[in-house]
Amino acid sequence: MALGYPDVAARWSADPLVQAAAYLRLGQPLQALAVLPETQEARAAVLEARASWQLQRSDAGPLAENARRLARQAGDAGAIVAGAALLGEMHLPEPRQALRTLAEGLKVAEIISEPADVYLLAVLAHAQARSGGLAKARQTAQKAYSRSPERSPARVVALLALRCPRDADEVAAAGKLGAVWFRPFISAEP
Repeated sequence: MALGYPDVAARWSADPLVQAAAYLRLGQPLQALAVLPETQEARAAVLEARASWQLQRSDAGPLAENARRLARQAGDAGAIVAGAALLGEMHLPEPRQALRTLAEGLKVAEIISEPADVYLLAVLAHAQARSGGLAKARQTAQKAYSRSPERSPARVVALLALRCPRDADEVAAAGKLGAVWFRPFISAEP
């Protein structure tokens, strides 16, 4: 999937979490839910929450909060960051809340001495733009774009923050990314 072929990962991966993530990239949340194991594991909970978010279900918020709680309990930095990014997306209509939520993901990266997650940075750029920090948002989006893999959701979200919708569409098509993935970033542009 890192190479931008979620359809291949969905068909051939033996790992149900990889399959679920691939189906989510393809914009197929029902298929993602179908392959997710019944577990209280943080990463599975984040994927379930994202599927619910893509389906626009009312339980998406509580599921994302539960996923973040499980990730914190497990000390799973990757799941904490993924949960923060998802909750940041959910809070974009309230940019200040989104910024506070995304800050947790940035703090985790700092604590573990890793670069900030590129998808989280791309979401952060949208929150910054919506809160009035357009110059900062552009810098953040540029950073997310330059560090993001080709054909990835992070690159598309960064391009949308940079106000390059045609380029975003091309990257999304090349990566076979479902349009549902990007709905939060085009529905309420500043």
